[in-house]
Amino acid sequence: MSQIAGKNHPAVRNHIRKSRADKTFDWIIYTIAVLMTLLALYPMYFIVIASISDPNQVAQGNVLLWPKGLSLDGYKHLFSMGNLWTGYLNTVLYSLVGTLIMLVVNIPVAYALSRRDLVGRGLFTFFFIFPMFFGGGLIPTFIILNNTFHMVDTFLVMVLPFSVISYYIVVSRTFFQTSLPAELWDAAQIDGCGNLRYFFTVVLPLSKAILAVIALWAAVGHWNSYFNAMIYLRTPSKYPLQLVMRNILINNEMAASAMTGSAAADINRKANLIKYCAIVVSSLPIMTMYPFVQKYFNQGVMIGALKG
Repeated sequence: MSQIAGKNHPAVRNHIRKSRADKTFDWIIYTIAVLMTLLALYPMYFIVIASISDPNQVAQGNVLLWPKGLSLDGYKHLFSMGNLWTGYLNTVLYSLVGTLIMLVVNIPVAYALSRRDLVGRGLFTFFFIFPMFFGGGLIPTFIILNNTFHMVDTFLVMVLPFSVISYYIVVSRTFFQTSLPAELWDAAQIDGCGNLRYFFTVVLPLSKAILAVIALWAAVGHWNSYFNAMIYLRTPSKYPLQLVMRNILINNEMAASAMTGSAAADINRKANLIKYCAIVVSSLPIMTMYPFVQKYFNQGVMIGALKG
């Protein structure tokens, strides 16, 4: 009874209840958070509504909150290009195979480096961290891939040579060190479990969070990649989506610059419309994948930081 009476005491209620200054501060924080969210989301929203609006309305600045002069001409023109679908298929293959190779290469290395009983652990760690700061350069890499491994203008050049990412290894190693207790390995040894069996039956099922994070990073990297394709690919039928989009936009801008007067302005407006459509088409698939791995993504990034 005394505890209840103490909670109902006016002094205690005033202490628990937020002051007017605290409420004002909370409203300011919420307002800033909402404004920052709108500032981050509006550019993406504008690109979507601009891609389905009349290009003349967009050029005149009449499209702000809602699409005007509903038009799908940009998407029709974009989808009528056969190389677009070829680029889509190539990007999907590069992303799937490249992500799988990155997981197969980086995750076992990260787990091995997290084991304190690994002989030469410090040397191997230095071997993988050193390329984060110093690289061989573009020209020597091209010469090696072309003359030694004969990978230039092949499927493998997009998924194999750059599959070892030191940053992925460091993040995964930290996850294994902070999330998998050593007692788990001791218990597995008592049950007669070897290193390989322990890795596949215990470590991987408990590491869904970091696997999702690395897979998402790798997939986004492959999906957005165009520079490697521009350097190492020669056949247009092997170009990924981003390089195809780049060539389409460059060709439209060149066509607009070759004309003058109203014809140039009309082509320029259509080029901008296609640009908006290209952004939507190239970004939508990877954006739809994120919600499915969001919970693992947040857990994998933060779990190492929450450990003492």
